[in-house]
Amino acid sequence: MTLKREWVTPVAAGTFLLSAATGVLIFFHVDSGLNKAAHEWLSWALLAAVVLHGAVNFTALRMHLGSRRGQALAGLFVLVLALSFVPAGKGGEPPFLAPMRALAAAPLATVAEVARTTPEDLRGRLAAAGYAASSDRQSVADLVGPDPRQQTRVLGAIMGPSR
Repeated sequence: MTLKREWVTPVAAGTFLLSAATGVLIFFHVDSGLNKAAHEWLSWALLAAVVLHGAVNFTALRMHLGSRRGQALAGLFVLVLALSFVPAGKGGEPPFLAPMRALAAAPLATVAEVARTTPEDLRGRLAAAGYAASSDRQSVADLVGPDPRQQTRVLGAIMGPSR
């Protein structure tokens, strides 16, 4: 099958419009239903469409990237992408992180209450996850260290239903 501009360009434009519309809805917090899921999954369709569009228009793309203006614009977007990885401080954290940290820092007896179980059962769940608690005054953070991902993993393992 030969790639043709007649269908690649409309697919690229259509996926862009869908991604842009759902992105604007998410940005302004007026998304509902499946907007976020559609935005995330349609981004893959947009990526594929842009790659196909680039393949169909390779000669023009190479010409644009060969010019100073094209190189400057590509460099600008690479710089913006690189800057998007710079930590933005505590304000840039996901909203669930503060309550998760508080729960991870709470004594195991408190975590047991939140999990609606006994401290003994909670210690059993921790043991099953590979962590031996010596006291109900210890916290998940004491047992696993400061890594929020590890704390979240262990909290998820111990918060599940009784085995």
